[in-house]
Amino acid sequence: MYADFEQASRDYRQAIEQSVQGGRRAARRAADKAMDRMLDIAQQCAETEGCDRTRLMAGFDALLGARSRIVGEDDAREAAATTEQETTSPGANGAPLSDAGSPVLEEFPSAADTLNQLNGRDLRELIVQNEAVRAAMAEWLTSLRPQLINAHEQYQYLRFLMWPEYERAGLPEALLFAIMARESGGRVHAISPAGAAGLMQFMPATGKRFGLGWENGFDTRFEPQLASRASTEYLNERFAQLGHNLEFALAAYNGGEGRMGRIARQNPGKTFWDPAVYNALPQETRDYVPYILAAAWLYLHPEDYGLSFSRVNGAATVLKLDQAASLNQLTICVGNGGTRYGYFRALRNLNPRWLPETELPAGTELRVPVDVVPLYRTQCVAGRLAERSLALVKARKPSAGPAASAVAASGARHTVRRGDTLSAIARRYGCNAQTMARANGLRSPYALRPGQHISLIGCRG
Repeated sequence: MYADFEQASRDYRQAIEQSVQGGRRAARRAADKAMDRMLDIAQQCAETEGCDRTRLMAGFDALLGARSRIVGEDDAREAAATTEQETTSPGANGAPLSDAGSPVLEEFPSAADTLNQLNGRDLRELIVQNEAVRAAMAEWLTSLRPQLINAHEQYQYLRFLMWPEYERAGLPEALLFAIMARESGGRVHAISPAGAAGLMQFMPATGKRFGLGWENGFDTRFEPQLASRASTEYLNERFAQLGHNLEFALAAYNGGEGRMGRIARQNPGKTFWDPAVYNALPQETRDYVPYILAAAWLYLHPEDYGLSFSRVNGAATVLKLDQAASLNQLTICVGNGGTRYGYFRALRNLNPRWLPETELPAGTELRVPVDVVPLYRTQCVAGRLAERSLALVKARKPSAGPAASAVAASGARHTVRRGDTLSAIARRYGCNAQTMARANGLRSPYALRPGQHISLIGCRG
């Protein structure tokens, strides 16, 4: 792999050098082909034990920066930068967005081209309003409306963690929301049957490429800020690979960068919507791209479609527990607090390292919405509601009886079905969830997959 990567690097540099003598279009195609090869090798490296990915990625900065040597691109980039400075939109803090200090742009210099395109132009200008996008909008506004509204509500609680990453990378907030809404619906612990996890649904190997994975017993794919940062890096890498084409980048996010890279090379100059490109993609990807574009459009124009997003106070703070409590217990005692469904999802999303039923010791610091703090002080520390919430979370369903106990004690296994959680399996067989996790070598947040076998040794009814 190291040798193949070096050869692809040489091919890339040769394409850049050849452009000086003319044939700019052919040079760009050759450079793109070499870059796709390097990215494929980097992916293989990430999935191969013992392969040092940092050794391969170290040369990317110079290679991507060298692309500006293709004749004519320096002048075009300078003109685009001038336009961007004059037309850029202000960020959340009222200051113009800048690429200075952006870790994404430092790692992938040619992502600056995408920043120019997306910041210098309203995202609304880039979204094609065709039948596919309109059909996706119709679904978001009918059967998927609850998912869209709930995702928006949860995003407001997570915005302070996720939006700064997109802002620094020069990517639109509407794009962040749309991907999150489609991928996870705003649920930090979402896991797909294929093994993608987190708000932005990274597969293990891809997540590892962008700094996500197991760290001190926790899968950082579930950490909102890190997942948001990884998605910006992935998207800007795809923009650099695919000519800064928004639809191509989204198709790669869903259908794989290798496949999208090959289709783009085979169809130079064609758009995502061209039948030669569109029909070459799997149905899931053909649907995915319009869903993302439609959700982004609705995020920008809700009032035009009778869509009303609920507003919540997304400000967050740190709460230190006065006494031991679980997230479940806090959810019950703080009540609805003026929200529609209470704070369970917000508390879970802001504290992804803790299972909701785990009793956390006094002094534990939790991220919570600011509106939760006064409710905690008045309703969770002492009083009737505090007592009732504690009694409720300590309640256990009756065991399945002697027969189930005998099966569990005999060393039988449970086969995980879709929707199963470790705590639900533990309740069914009269087990302790933490003991079961240790016996099966599971680490928090105890993600299960359909078909997985869970040992029931030691369970008692």
